[in-house]
Amino acid sequence: MTEARTDDRISLDTSGSTPVLCLRGNWRQADGIPDARTLIGRLPSELRHLEIDGRQVLAWDTTLAAFLRYLEKALAERSVQMSLGPMPKGLARLMSLVRNSKAPAPGAPRRRPLIERLGGFVLHQADRCAAWARLAGMSFAALVRLLTRRQRVPITDVLDQIIECGPRALGIVTLLSFLIGGILAFVGVVQLRIFGAEIYMADLVGMGMLLEMGALMTGIIMAGRAGASFAAAIGTMQTNEEVDALQTLGFDPVEFLVMPRMLALTLMAPLLTLYADLMGILGGAAVAWTMLDLSPPTFFTEMATAVHVSDAMKGLIKATAFGLVVSFAGCLRGIECGRSAQAVGRATTSAVVTSIVLIVLADAFLTVLYFVYDGMI
Repeated sequence: MTEARTDDRISLDTSGSTPVLCLRGNWRQADGIPDARTLIGRLPSELRHLEIDGRQVLAWDTTLAAFLRYLEKALAERSVQMSLGPMPKGLARLMSLVRNSKAPAPGAPRRRPLIERLGGFVLHQADRCAAWARLAGMSFAALVRLLTRRQRVPITDVLDQIIECGPRALGIVTLLSFLIGGILAFVGVVQLRIFGAEIYMADLVGMGMLLEMGALMTGIIMAGRAGASFAAAIGTMQTNEEVDALQTLGFDPVEFLVMPRMLALTLMAPLLTLYADLMGILGGAAVAWTMLDLSPPTFFTEMATAVHVSDAMKGLIKATAFGLVVSFAGCLRGIECGRSAQAVGRATTSAVVTSIVLIVLADAFLTVLYFVYDGMI
């Protein structure tokens, strides 16, 4: 018997009338798969028929079937016929299924023309805008039914979302708002010291926190916490087909999933903004005390000369708008979510990005509107 080796698990027996390729050992994914073309390159050039003997195979999975299929195709290119001899139980049937498969071989993806890609992009964006408008209309209709008492939003769901959006966010709101107020005060001191007007740093902190930074920081925090949470929760329900189950039972998903979250975040955003304003002002007062030796009563007295209740109200209006757009974006991305874990991750990321973009747009619009209303533009 003569034997040619290419792998510890493969040997070629040419002692008989028909060459036999003997397989032995373990053929699993973790054990790897030999290169069929390298094996064929070592076979005799006059070979026209090859038999496979798998009696000594100890353990196998689809790796063995894949190797035999690759080997069969490579042998066919050299006009060599391959036949299966003794094989492990079930392998012959698996090879038969693989051979009879009509799945087309994967080819290189066709590059679409520019005009086709542009049209696809426009149609995709149109579908997304339609989805936004559809959810906005359904949410508005649900709100009208709620105000006219033709619908009852589950109060327990609203309370759960209020606790999640409000009290559990106080820690991060406290830290960031206090630091933002301190940063505003520090920058103000450094710049105003040039003109000997450090006292007006209190005006800068008060106006900055009440008009802009308090609402903006609260909105961004809510985008990272609540917006992502809404998208992940509803997206997971989409993956588990719970939303479909609600619709099958005759319940409106907007009423039971979207409205409690939108109501909770829209109500809690102004309250969190008031708390953020207070923390930011305290942060500014702390910096004034340490850097300027400016007592808190003096700081608050100076700030009171520059800020008014209307400034705080403008900030609260912004916060309400931010809460509305963040909850809307989070619920929208959750409803649009696909049916896989990867889709839930994409929906969560998209919810945060969309929320921040909408916050900036709403902030810019309201800021310009305030200046127009006050006659400053």
